[in-house]
Amino acid sequence: MKKAMFIGPIGCGKTTLIQRLNEMQIKYNKTQTIEYYDNIIDTPGEYVEHRFMYSNLMTSAMGADVIVLMQSATDLRVILPTGFSSMFSSPTIGIVTKTDIAKNADVAIVKDRLNDAGAEPIISISSYNDTNIDKVSALLA
Repeated sequence: MKKAMFIGPIGCGKTTLIQRLNEMQIKYNKTQTIEYYDNIIDTPGEYVEHRFMYSNLMTSAMGADVIVLMQSATDLRVILPTGFSSMFSSPTIGIVTKTDIAKNADVAIVKDRLNDAGAEPIISISSYNDTNIDKVSALLA
């Protein structure tokens, strides 16, 4: 599996997806600092929500083969600025999370936001229903 760095706002489901991909028990765990798994770098949501912390993301991304930008379909804020992925030298994919509890129109809005940030391709998932988890796993293989 490629070394992936997961980036997204607080509560978007980064850690839950990591637990699902690694076949771990799903349980809430607030990421307070960068956490390293065998194949994934999990970043705190604060690193993307506070622009002065972008340097932490850029430095940590040096060890990643792929950047995974994530946003919940239940959070319609503009979190990632246009061209956000250009600060990384690795390819960037996008993941829309929590699609099981969101409206289709909201999923489309978040897809557009991830696309604007430079993510390609973009996958809509639900970690709780296992929706498209296999597609994410295949992209990271």
